[in-house]
Amino acid sequence: MKLLVDNNLPPRLGRGLAVLFDGRHHVEHIKDKFGTGSLPDEEWIVELGREGGWAVLSGDRRIATKKPSRELFLRSGLIGFFPLPAVMGLPFHGMAARILTLWPVLDTTTRTMTSGCFEVGIRGDRLRPINK
Repeated sequence: MKLLVDNNLPPRLGRGLAVLFDGRHHVEHIKDKFGTGSLPDEEWIVELGREGGWAVLSGDRRIATKKPSRELFLRSGLIGFFPLPAVMGLPFHGMAARILTLWPVLDTTTRTMTSGCFEVGIRGDRLRPINK
């Protein structure tokens, strides 16, 4: 799996996952991939779509729910995982634990779907599609 962790999540989450899964999965924080400047969503979405094979872990649910971002995201062939506010409100270690608990589900989703937007909930072992 190639996973981009976006600006709405801590860089140390992306970097920690990268170290943990080194050699098995490719994980990058958006700042490490595209630099520290402010990059409009439209630009990084298009670039990841061009590269192909990317999934995104994002705290910005507007990407999954608002036109035209959602349409561009899906057209670009990306798979998005969007933590619910309850997950975003967890302390860092709780958020990281939740992502790690769902990692096999995230991995399977990226291997079986061509695009889509999914909620990462606070409980359970399933993702819920975001249909807007």
